[in-house]
Amino acid sequence: MERRQRHGGKGGAVVAGILAGVCLTATGLAATCCSASRPPDAPAQDARPAADPAADPVPALRAAADALIDAGSSKARTAMEMATGGTRVTIRGEGGYDFTRGLGELLVRLPQDPAGHDERRPITELLAPGALFMKNRGAGVPADKWVRVETASLPDGNLVTGGATDPFAAAEVLRGTRSARFVGRSEIDGTAVRHYRGTADLALAARTASEGGRGALDAAAKGFATAEVPFEVFLDDAGRIRTVRHRFSYDGGRETGTVAVTSTTVLYDFGARVDVRLPDREDIYAGRIAGE
Repeated sequence: MERRQRHGGKGGAVVAGILAGVCLTATGLAATCCSASRPPDAPAQDARPAADPAADPVPALRAAADALIDAGSSKARTAMEMATGGTRVTIRGEGGYDFTRGLGELLVRLPQDPAGHDERRPITELLAPGALFMKNRGAGVPADKWVRVETASLPDGNLVTGGATDPFAAAEVLRGTRSARFVGRSEIDGTAVRHYRGTADLALAARTASEGGRGALDAAAKGFATAEVPFEVFLDDAGRIRTVRHRFSYDGGRETGTVAVTSTTVLYDFGARVDVRLPDREDIYAGRIAGE
């Protein structure tokens, strides 16, 4: 089910600058200086896969997003590794998510410039159903203002271009699981988990997603080169995601070319208090963003 990349309008241009800047950084770095680091909280090596032919992993994976809603909230860490021009860079994020309200907050840290001395200010991202808010966006946006983007206007539904995959969107991608296999059992921070690998269909995920996430996933299904997304996921005994890793292929444009993206989301400390306050209308920047 191949599809060509389709670029969104103004909303896509606003956020795509984050990814473009990172990709330009990657092409300027030496390959020996930016090898991919270990994803956050990488699980211990799996034990020998348990024989369980009666278990069908697909229903459990499709229900993983609902298990997060039942959990209420959690803390989150993200890592987005991008490969371009033979080099790799990693964008990292950390924060929390209220799954019952569909609201999250991440502090996203961009890589250094090629010289290695530019301490880039982290970008604060607020995640809401159908919307992304960014502070410290740069490019002429006042430091005290937020940029608001409709995620359905982005060609990837903000699975990639914000520099971090929305944790609940990462879970909702699994609603589109077409096939999966049980790999084995392991532990993450002392918690027993089940390890699966599979492939999800973004179009199917969009049809079965929550109302707030449907538009973004539908945009991603139409915007990526293919709607099929390979994934690797670790679920605890309550069916909650502890670690999920997706592999995307994103068109970075003529200068950058195809960018291979691995997005990792780690969830922990379930039930933690997460307070997210969306910006008031007067705090949202409505002017022109430099270079866009």
